[in-house]
Amino acid sequence: MTQQPHSTQQPHSTSSTGGEERPPVWNDAGQDPGTRGYGPPPSGGGLAAGGAVFAGVLMLMNGVIAILQGISALAKDDVYTRVGSYVYSINLTGWGVILLCLGAVGVVTGLGILRGMAWARVCGIVLASLSAILQFMFLPYAPIWSVIMIAVDVFVIWALAVYDPKTSGIRR
Repeated sequence: MTQQPHSTQQPHSTSSTGGEERPPVWNDAGQDPGTRGYGPPPSGGGLAAGGAVFAGVLMLMNGVIAILQGISALAKDDVYTRVGSYVYSINLTGWGVILLCLGAVGVVTGLGILRGMAWARVCGIVLASLSAILQFMFLPYAPIWSVIMIAVDVFVIWALAVYDPKTSGIRR
């Protein structure tokens, strides 16, 4: 019978007193070799890893939708209602350019997150933060949509912030 890869048997060391063998005090996992059981679960596991993948998909979809919103705001000025006086007043052409640029960067970032790039996680957190701020400023034009997108951005920030690819156990 072959030795199993999960076996914790260690070679015995010899003592300097009389050549008797005794087991090591600690194994490589930092546990007493006489105890069997499971250690603490790895941090950043299933929920965070799945959340990071979902955040990448959301970033990709959010980018595509922002590109479409930007195109519609640039193509016709009557797509969104006109707002009389608002503290953060930007005309629809300005919003179209902002959404188009934000959407293009969001698509590239979402693809980078799905490919597991470290720069994409950092860029995704920054981009989701910026998107939440811009959606707050876009509230008078599309209030329900803006609130939904702010919630999505908060989830993306959380998922990318807690995900640690070194301890997730997912193979790439």
